[in-house]
Amino acid sequence: MSKVKVKICCISNVHEAALAIEHGASAIGLVGRMPSGPGVISDELIHEIAKSVPSSIATFLLTSETTVTSIIDHHKKVNTSTIQIVDALQDRQYHQLRQALPKVNIVQVIHVMDENSIKEAVEISQFVDAILLDSGNPNLATKILGGTGKTHNWDLSKKIRESIKIPTYLAGGINKDNVKQAIDYVQPYGIDLCSSVRTNGQLDEQKLEAFFKAFA
Repeated sequence: MSKVKVKICCISNVHEAALAIEHGASAIGLVGRMPSGPGVISDELIHEIAKSVPSSIATFLLTSETTVTSIIDHHKKVNTSTIQIVDALQDRQYHQLRQALPKVNIVQVIHVMDENSIKEAVEISQFVDAILLDSGNPNLATKILGGTGKTHNWDLSKKIRESIKIPTYLAGGINKDNVKQAIDYVQPYGIDLCSSVRTNGQLDEQKLEAFFKAFA
């Protein structure tokens, strides 16, 4: 279990980044402008936090942009090691994005809702570095693009993980009480969490300690 990566998302300042890394996070998530959900910070702050962490720690820009041009423009402002695309990329132009940013890892979020999510993940997996499986619904009038704190159907997540050849992150309602079950059942490459290690929106050191104790 200790080999599974842990990404702490919704990092809001340099102190939170250091705290997450100190307790064992191998990646941090930095949330750009979103239609809904927690953790949104300015691009200037994302850039500051990304600069502050060791190069061995992956820094994820969560972007809701959906075109290659707008994603590239967003990344130029923050210079993270990874781009996490939380919505559907227009015309699936991953090749153009890869050409423009060859040294940046690309992670596509799949909002696990039904069997179609499996098909979507399999098709997209050939273009990206990793798939992140999250709860949400991009089809609503106000899109829910993660950060729900709710689990989804892990049966579907397991099928996706078994069907693709690239790393899979599991997100959505992961906490100290279900992390072992999640890892044992889905067997993801990494776990992604936000709300379960926070109190009133702030990263909670006691909750971090409890999570990593359960995770160890």
